[in-house]
Amino acid sequence: MRGLIQRVQFASVKVDGETVGEIGEGLLLFLGVEKDDDQAKADKLLEKVLKYRVFSDEQGKMNLGLKDTGGGLLIVSQFTLVADTRKGLRPGFSSGASPEHGEAMYDYFVQHAKTLHADVATGQFAADMKVSLLNDGPVTFNLNV
Repeated sequence: MRGLIQRVQFASVKVDGETVGEIGEGLLLFLGVEKDDDQAKADKLLEKVLKYRVFSDEQGKMNLGLKDTGGGLLIVSQFTLVADTRKGLRPGFSSGASPEHGEAMYDYFVQHAKTLHADVATGQFAADMKVSLLNDGPVTFNLNV
């Protein structure tokens, strides 16, 4: 399971011109699911996302996680994160989860996130989404479990 987090001042997702998810200050998480991912990996990644220290403390150092700040978490499924780009000029997706497994893991991740964090919004699985954001920093990290 792979996650790409971006610290944002705000972020939103539209599907067919309608906003389906939005947050203010917080983290935008692009979530990629691989074939062998399970609930244990989802739990581990979620804990990392919620506690990863990317927000500034009183001294201006990145020492605070999302759980500390109470900011928003916008979760967007993105299967392209699991692409193999090592060879050639076309990405390979052989390690990616099937659509059914990917959706089941995405749904599990989202539901678990909502039990652990108050401000959670989402995109729409397998939809053509338009994501808008204002990256704060910019601060972007690739998280793998």
